[in-house]
Amino acid sequence: MLLRTLLLATLVLGFVSCGDEEPEAFPTYQACFDEFWDTGMGLPVRDTILECCLSHPIDGVTPACGPTAPDCINYLTANLSQTSASTVEVMETCAIYADQL
Repeated sequence: MLLRTLLLATLVLGFVSCGDEEPEAFPTYQACFDEFWDTGMGLPVRDTILECCLSHPIDGVTPACGPTAPDCINYLTANLSQTSASTVEVMETCAIYADQL
């Protein structure tokens, strides 16, 4: 019984400690986007933009895309390649982003 309890406690602590990991930081927004869209997980554009804006420090800043939807649009215009996302994708995603802050 004691062995079973110790094994269960070890498993629970293992799962809890995995949740404490810091999200990966990136030096640029484009590097984050490329990791999750081009070469990484293959997320849809909207989900990739949200993942990088909300969850990953970009040059030490989280959330990375500013406090409002217009700030987000300006940030992405300056920091995301025009071939990575359309203007419509950026505008729609920034509206979602602002709602999630």
